[in-house]
Amino acid sequence: MRSLRIITRRELAQFFTSPIAYLVAFAILVLTGFLFNTDLAQRTGQAPPDGTYVLGVFGFFTVFFAPLLTMRLFAEEAREGTLELMMTMPVRDSDLVLGKFLGAWAYYSAILALTLVYQAILVAITQPAPYQAVATLDVGPVISAYLGIWLFGGAALAVSLVFSALTENQVVAGFLGIATLFVLWLGDFAGQVVQHRPIAEAIRALSLQAHYSTSFLIGVIRFEDAVFFIGLIATMLFVATRVLESRRWR
Repeated sequence: MRSLRIITRRELAQFFTSPIAYLVAFAILVLTGFLFNTDLAQRTGQAPPDGTYVLGVFGFFTVFFAPLLTMRLFAEEAREGTLELMMTMPVRDSDLVLGKFLGAWAYYSAILALTLVYQAILVAITQPAPYQAVATLDVGPVISAYLGIWLFGGAALAVSLVFSALTENQVVAGFLGIATLFVLWLGDFAGQVVQHRPIAEAIRALSLQAHYSTSFLIGVIRFEDAVFFIGLIATMLFVATRVLESRRWR
């Protein structure tokens, strides 16, 4: 456990000194801020506030930004030769993989936490004045949406981490991660188009969006959707560990 904590803290510290990590955070916050402002302007006087709107687009952005956070974790270490040095230390491969993943997930959680300012704004503007009826923010769906997007982000990071372990090229790792996550995101749309019901259900069962936008995002916490994300995280970390172990035999 001590080695796991050290690796996690080391990776998290590197995120806060990495220009790419700051660019990712900046891009996410600029895009979500713009969309939040646009949605709020359109809803003023027309519809009640929706605290889940930003979290819906945050999930789509995660498909593209998660691989940018993980692409360097193993690829850069392998290219610079420090990965082989780390593998000679008394650290288990599983601790190395899990520590790097937890560091990335912690940074992702920090970015996600910054979006709470949008919810604070909605709460502030929906506080009714005396003798004035104002539509209040429905907090329930917001809480479930945050839980869902947190698990969604963990799954996206775990999938992307596998490609960082497979190659020494950060660009290749990032591209493969984005392509894979985009396919998994589109699985929900593909499942709606396919006419053959068993095939359509199988496709949707593997879709990231199907387990998020039709449950967590609308205020429904389903056990099977939480299990899907947790299971995907565990599976991808297991695969990444096996890939890392294979390097010892090269």
